Amino acid sequence: MKITPDNLPDDVESLKALVQEQQVLLDKKQARVEHLEEQWRLFLHRKFASQSEKAPGQGELFDEAEAAAEDPIIELDAEATPSSETKTKAKTRGRKPLPSELPRVKVIYDLPESELQCPCGCQLTEMGEETSEQLDIIPAKIRVLQHIQKKYACKACEGNIKIATKPAQPIPKSNASAGLLAHVAVSKYQDALPLYRQEGMFNRVGIHLPRQTLANWMTRVSELLQPLINLMRDRLLESPVIHCDETVVKVLKEPDKPASSQSYMWVQVAGPPQQRIVLFDYDQSRSGQVPLRLLSGYQGYLHTDGYEGYNAVASQPGITQLCCMAHARRKFMEAKKAQPKNKVKTRGKADVAIDMIGKLYGLERAYKSAKPETRYQMRQEKAKPVIDKLRKWLDKTVSTVPPTTLLGKALHYMDKYWSRLTIYLDDGQLQIDNNVAENAIRPFVVGRKNWLFSDTPKGAHTSARIYSVIETAKANGLEPYAYLKQLFTQLPLVANVNDVEALLPWNQDLTTLLMNETLPQGVN
Repeated sequence: MKITPDNLPDDVESLKALVQEQQVLLDKKQARVEHLEEQWRLFLHRKFASQSEKAPGQGELFDEAEAAAEDPIIELDAEATPSSETKTKAKTRGRKPLPSELPRVKVIYDLPESELQCPCGCQLTEMGEETSEQLDIIPAKIRVLQHIQKKYACKACEGNIKIATKPAQPIPKSNASAGLLAHVAVSKYQDALPLYRQEGMFNRVGIHLPRQTLANWMTRVSELLQPLINLMRDRLLESPVIHCDETVVKVLKEPDKPASSQSYMWVQVAGPPQQRIVLFDYDQSRSGQVPLRLLSGYQGYLHTDGYEGYNAVASQPGITQLCCMAHARRKFMEAKKAQPKNKVKTRGKADVAIDMIGKLYGLERAYKSAKPETRYQMRQEKAKPVIDKLRKWLDKTVSTVPPTTLLGKALHYMDKYWSRLTIYLDDGQLQIDNNVAENAIRPFVVGRKNWLFSDTPKGAHTSARIYSVIETAKANGLEPYAYLKQLFTQLPLVANVNDVEALLPWNQDLTTLLMNETLPQGVN
């Protein structure tokens, strides 16, 4: 009932109760208004402001920045002085030398005979040379490979006909060479060039290659890659640490789902830098059954974000889950960005958390190249005191901030996942965050902005297989086109698992691959 002066109660106690009731309603409305204003400011920041998560003063991560906060709990000596083995060489200035693995073409300039005569009457003698290098590029050149199989027969008996064997091709009875297939794959999955644009590029030089043909080729060669991917998954499941992440993908013709619904591309990353494995996998669902399937039989550390869909696999015996400190920091950054303009330059609770997390990242950067044993020792001596201080601050602060605000959500997120956020202290081979997986999935996200969707689940699985091979090749220092061309040439010829294993990225040499950019054997 609407309150008017005519229906107000007459006794004081009833009036007090009414005022109290109205105050509660007013507080709720005010909290709602503040929440909406906070969301609006964050929206405007995401829409128009820089997306960098760098905080002011981040260059001084080892200073006691939170000393200005109320009631400092512990005074820390967070000076992160790396040992001699972690010191990196200063960056050299000037132009970087051109890659040594690139082929060199010598262009020699010599003096004409008329200038080789000295005024004294003697002949000039060569005393050396000066060499400078210039980067050159030859635009895409399209040619036709004619596979000519010689035939022989006996003239005497007019029999015993023999024909030279043609090596197995990546796609039997197709007019696509390994080089063309590698070019189309890299153009789409590495350079984010959709097939309809490639179709137009071929049309400009008079070659009719419909996008349906190109799509069919990609499906066929992705199936050719499956034995290699199977070996890579075996190696991934043997790794002590696996990083996981997922992102949305739209598939138009997914059975029993509307075209506007979202499906998901999952990524798993594992292995040391010299044998890094990046595997993509498509699924129409984001349920916990997907990581259960992908990581069946795995035992070790599982590094993810806070998504609850990983809980089922993380609860399996032998699996220890870590969460991502970068996600926790990002929530505090959002809380800071959503502050009113008159509070942006003042230090608040979000800044305290950002500064302490920044100290942890500063230590990780300083010891990035250290051995796991050294990194573990550093974390126990230098990072753990920062973690302890952060925990005490969190305990004191979390109950003082409404949980519906962005700052409250950041505090409760950190409190909820605290044990998973700090497990990295216990093992030097672990990372502080899940950025390894997030960086691995980024090329797919960038490509998605261009090709927007997959037409069918089959196409999505094709994308997953080819992305897996390209990103794994890049992670191991290989050039994607040269590596894919090698695979499409050699995989049709493999006879056993050992032949496939020899084609794993870390068993290939970049220089050799680039030097093999020649015509097939037997071509004149």
